[in-house]
Amino acid sequence: MEPPPECPRETPALAEENAKFLNLIGPGELERCLFTETLDVVAADAQPRDAAWGRWWVSARWAPYERAGEPMRSCLPVQAGCRSRQDGVPASSSLKAYVTPEMETLEQEEQECLEHRPYPVRRRTHMVSHQCGMTVTKTLQEGEAEPQCCRFIYSRAELQGLLPEGASLLLLRVLACRREVPPGLVFPTINTEGRLCTASYRALGVQPQAVGSAEAEVFVIERAVHAGAGASTVWHSSFLPSGRLARLVQVGSPVVMRLQDEPVPATDTDGVKPLPPFPKQPLNWEEDIQLFSWFLDRKGELQEYHAAYIQQHPELQVLLSDFLLALLLQQPQDPVSFAAEFFAHKEPPETRFTSSGAANPSPSPSHPVANRE
Repeated sequence: MEPPPECPRETPALAEENAKFLNLIGPGELERCLFTETLDVVAADAQPRDAAWGRWWVSARWAPYERAGEPMRSCLPVQAGCRSRQDGVPASSSLKAYVTPEMETLEQEEQECLEHRPYPVRRRTHMVSHQCGMTVTKTLQEGEAEPQCCRFIYSRAELQGLLPEGASLLLLRVLACRREVPPGLVFPTINTEGRLCTASYRALGVQPQAVGSAEAEVFVIERAVHAGAGASTVWHSSFLPSGRLARLVQVGSPVVMRLQDEPVPATDTDGVKPLPPFPKQPLNWEEDIQLFSWFLDRKGELQEYHAAYIQQHPELQVLLSDFLLALLLQQPQDPVSFAAEFFAHKEPPETRFTSSGAANPSPSPSHPVANRE
């Protein structure tokens, strides 16, 4: 296999040319990239039927995106996640990015967690675009220690054609469907340290590769992230003719992500729609930036609405106090039937212990007062 290229220098002319390349990606091409796929995480030397260590998945779809003070926009949320083990330690990662049809990243969040006991390590990188450019915030927390934060601000001039991780996953699908990669394809990106660097893409050609128990022709694309004078991080992505991933590997890593079996093309047979080749990926709404924001907003609205209703109806407190007092004094075997009968004969209370049918503070005839003699 060919060695990775040296760190490319992105000239202004090259940046402008590659930015135009992104603008030429049409809606039809993006539509073909909107699906969910799942790969198994296995050892690099694993056999086809060896047990998986975990799962890696990625999905893309159309959805609205809205920020305070800005109009709603239609964009492509790209989500990815992985859960496996590193040296026997449970590890997880997640990615959520909002990408426009022009391949501009509006917002992206990456989270990683290495669940060391008793001091887990959590990393979070959040980037958000604004009128002046983009702000990148990186947070590191070890155990219960105070999080360590650092922030980077980049101007729009530096970010022409920027392609972070989420948009890169989308671009790889486009290139896989085209079955070609233009020469000299280089874009600015943000590395794992939150710093601006470059990422290059090149085709490694069509190669035979094992997919489960069979062999398939896959189109391999190399993506290399060049962080200045440091070593480059290189990924090889192997795509089936359908544009779906068959294998994903970071060069030098002891693990790979691979497809166990090539999916059968979806065709109608005798009017019966076949099952999708990939399972539906459950949405973790707590890790979804926008869904979690909507949840908090709605929760606050409901709390205010419920508090206002209780203030408008002070008799509710009296009603509930009467019921609880009656329940505790009589201690029925069937609280549900007791509640139904209690409220069926209840009239709106005026003050505590004065409503019709309310329990009297004194014991009922079935609970006589103890003989004090």
